[in-house]
Amino acid sequence: MTTMRVASDLAAVMVPIGYAGAALAAIFAIVAAVAIIRGAGGLAGGAVGLWIVGALMSVAASFGQDWTPLILACGSLVAMLIVGAIVRAIVNAAGDGRVDRASEDALPKAVPASKAPSAPTSKPALSKTGPATASVAIVR
Repeated sequence: MTTMRVASDLAAVMVPIGYAGAALAAIFAIVAAVAIIRGAGGLAGGAVGLWIVGALMSVAASFGQDWTPLILACGSLVAMLIVGAIVRAIVNAAGDGRVDRASEDALPKAVPASKAPSAPTSKPALSKTGPATASVAIVR
């Protein structure tokens, strides 16, 4: 087999892998934009991390001198990050962000020491087992 024949055969495999990677990268870019809009930083970071995998797959198409998948993958992330940031700014300005759940998930309030009922407390008796017989070390 000649070198051109091998390159042609490899390009026939690599170019579809590159387009599949660009499609995955575009999907993860959309997920990142939605995560930015919702204010979920962890999800946005995970989506961008998976976008990197798709972008690396899209580089495979460059073996066949086809740079379109890589350009599409990078352009999708840039566009979705801009769209996500703009929509997030609009949502924050409109005040339609997350609902404050402080009233639903509020922790019980601490009672000041002056108003706390004074009940006699006694310390439980501790056994006098030594470290050789105790299953868990007792810290006093």
